[in-house]
Amino acid sequence: MRILIAEDDNILADGLSRSLRQNGYAVDAVHDGIEADSALAAQPFDLLILDIGLPRLSGTEVLRRLRARNSHMPVLILTAADSVEQRVKGLDLGADDYMAKPFALSELEARVRALTRRGAGGGPALLRHGRLTFDQVGRVVTIDDQLVELSAREVSLLEVLLSRSGRMVSKKQLVDHLCEWGEEVSTNAIEVYVHRLRKKLEPGDVRIATVRGLGYCLEREAGAQNGAA
Repeated sequence: MRILIAEDDNILADGLSRSLRQNGYAVDAVHDGIEADSALAAQPFDLLILDIGLPRLSGTEVLRRLRARNSHMPVLILTAADSVEQRVKGLDLGADDYMAKPFALSELEARVRALTRRGAGGGPALLRHGRLTFDQVGRVVTIDDQLVELSAREVSLLEVLLSRSGRMVSKKQLVDHLCEWGEEVSTNAIEVYVHRLRKKLEPGDVRIATVRGLGYCLEREAGAQNGAA
């Protein structure tokens, strides 16, 4: 999952970025509204964390432009002014959630988890694929209730494939969802991540098929079923 933080307080933006990266998200940050609007128009993200009080272009205008492009990306608004009028205005423009500064980091992380689940289709916390279970809250993967040790990048890769189960995901889409600006991640590196993930999921009969020249597809084995709890 890839998150854009639009926050002009560099210390707060850096702290949020570090925390979310530790939870396995790819995170990019911008510090004014023009940069935010340009980034959102150019690249896909799974969540926007948006400060209302951005310089050069307000957060409300960034949000208005985002929704005018028919984007359904989840948006979490941050603001130092916790007034009813501010909340109503942001929600009316299409925000999905609202937090007033200062806030507890643990609460923001919980809201991020809820919003990214909602953006992936509103599914529940547990995703199942045959014998595999993925806990989106704890970001833990198990096969037959046995923990599967995955790196943060491998967890994010599996999450993308699970959210598009049965459909082809191109290498470019994987790069866009998994990698931050400035990361030199080639399609060859994506192949390595997929290879490692395949090996770790083999005990659960979970198959990641290669669509030659195009990308990958998470397939169900015969008799396996997708479900959720």
